[in-house]
Amino acid sequence: MELGVPQEIHVERSSARGIVGNIYWGRVARILPGMQSAFVDLGLERAAFLHVGDIWTPRHTDNPPRPIEKTLSEGQTLLVQVIKDPIGTKGARLSTQISIAGRYLVYLPQENSYRRFTTDRK
Repeated sequence: MELGVPQEIHVERSSARGIVGNIYWGRVARILPGMQSAFVDLGLERAAFLHVGDIWTPRHTDNPPRPIEKTLSEGQTLLVQVIKDPIGTKGARLSTQISIAGRYLVYLPQENSYRRFTTDRK
């Protein structure tokens, strides 16, 4: 609060909290070359889904993504962020393109950069 005016409000629901934005160390459980995807064990109820298009690559390369079987291997550990909650019988959707958002900036560790927002652009 500033001068009696709330500046931020956080709402926490006791049931069915989502996991979007959470960052985990996951272990590749299974690779599906036909779908160009992998299932990653996060220690949750179901394995999560990672598509080759959601694997981070440097921006300055114009090359198409490498096949997933040449990018990942079963048993490999990797840092992932949840981009979509699990629903029904499907696990969460993942990305290795980590982003950590704050009130005035977004930190992108792979890019070695951040984006800062001024008070005019809130």
